[in-house]
Amino acid sequence: MTEITTNENDLAPSATIKVWDPVVRLFHWTVVSACVLNLFILEEGRYWHRMTGYTVAVALTVRVLWGFVGTKHARFSDFFPTPAKVMGHIFDIVDGRKSRSIGHNPLASVMMLLLMALLAATCLTGWMTTLDAFWGDKWLEELHGVIANSIMVLAFVHAAAALIESWRHRENLVWSMVTGRKKA
Repeated sequence: MTEITTNENDLAPSATIKVWDPVVRLFHWTVVSACVLNLFILEEGRYWHRMTGYTVAVALTVRVLWGFVGTKHARFSDFFPTPAKVMGHIFDIVDGRKSRSIGHNPLASVMMLLLMALLAATCLTGWMTTLDAFWGDKWLEELHGVIANSIMVLAFVHAAAALIESWRHRENLVWSMVTGRKKA
């Protein structure tokens, strides 16, 4: 359903639609907050670092379930990135065409699924470090760190891509993840 809202910078009405539901937005900002906390603020291996990791594990579980039963743009079936979709999107960018997706575009879909897989691997390896069977195993701690650092690198790429796409499409995609609304 399209809703007409007034843009504060412009007296003309602008049509927006609801795209990101509260579950998707809460997942997104929970993960952003948790990554900032665990990568830059909290001491690794300590209580609050672990609790933050468990919070991500719960959020990830909810998001995966929501990917099958949630709203239209939250469902994996809405944005699953087939090779044809990904290549078509890349060719559109190379050719200067501004193909726009209401939900995730194919490259954003690849990034989201990759980040979710890395988050799951980070949660799993972090949890495994607390088990007696792996107590003190440096290889597991190092793997956990490498995966966490990979998330950080990809998160920066994701953020940069969101800013570039916002500029290309003249639409604030970061703000849409706050409000849940995008241009119609």
